[in-house]
Amino acid sequence: MLPEGAEKKCYVREKFSRVTRRYDLVNTLGSFGLDHWWRYQAARELARFPGPILDLCAGTLTLAKEIVRQRPRLVMALDICWEMLAYGRLRLATHPALSFIRLLVGDAERLPFAAESFFGVSVAFGVRNLAHLERGLAEMVRVLKPGGKAVILEFSRPKAPLFAPVYRRYLRYFMPLLGGALTGDREAYEYLARSIAAFPEPEELAGLMREVGFSEVSYRPLTLGVVHLYTALKP
Repeated sequence: MLPEGAEKKCYVREKFSRVTRRYDLVNTLGSFGLDHWWRYQAARELARFPGPILDLCAGTLTLAKEIVRQRPRLVMALDICWEMLAYGRLRLATHPALSFIRLLVGDAERLPFAAESFFGVSVAFGVRNLAHLERGLAEMVRVLKPGGKAVILEFSRPKAPLFAPVYRRYLRYFMPLLGGALTGDREAYEYLARSIAAFPEPEELAGLMREVGFSEVSYRPLTLGVVHLYTALKP
């Protein structure tokens, strides 16, 4: 069973605070380095938009850094876990991208910004952890300027007959083993597999995005459907 509501927020904050220092390493090893390419693809979708850009569930600032690398402009990085943001800032202490990134601890379901504040909103592997998915999506619509773009990168469940069962076993057994060995918190990576299994199918998430007010919603699989990249505009 997955935690829900306020319990899920507390659970996610606690788990991410515990795995902070090895989080990026586990991601890179567990994805065989593909996580960098996935973020590159997400950032490309926002390359033509000026700042400010809002990066939600920003974690250790890996996507925020890539957004700035592709086009330097202001990126507001918001996350519910201060430890993740602080570690990201530490890692980027001498990186030129940091001067364009502002950090803020906050709840993606209750954004502390006025309506129509941002040209783009991004989320990499974070909407799956929201306690109320529709509320988070609606907040993204609210803070976007008309014509602004939302980009969501999220894990999904591959459908290829030969690959799908292998990937399920990989998530269920190998990732908790790897994550537990490197971070000391095996449960955090058992949650990863459970949360992916419980997350809506791509067409369902796209439907939710339309319901909260997005237009021109589209999505495409990356790496045999391990990940999907969603894009949408605010009318």
